[in-house]
Amino acid sequence: MLDTSREPVPAAPDAAVPVELPAMPAMPAEEARGCLFALSQPPLMIFLAVIGCLLLTAAVHDLFVL
Repeated sequence: MLDTSREPVPAAPDAAVPVELPAMPAMPAEEARGCLFALSQPPLMIFLAVIGCLLLTAAVHDLFVL
């Protein structure tokens, strides 16, 4: 059964403490991915381009053909 408590898990008493080397910089915290990350995905951009082309075609048709 999964442990769903929100309390931190205590370290094992015999666990070795990791030593951070001074020459290696600490890893930055993971940044939150927002809207610009989602827009950088190729399938989404292809979908938005197709929808944009359809809207542009309909607008041009309404303005110049009708």
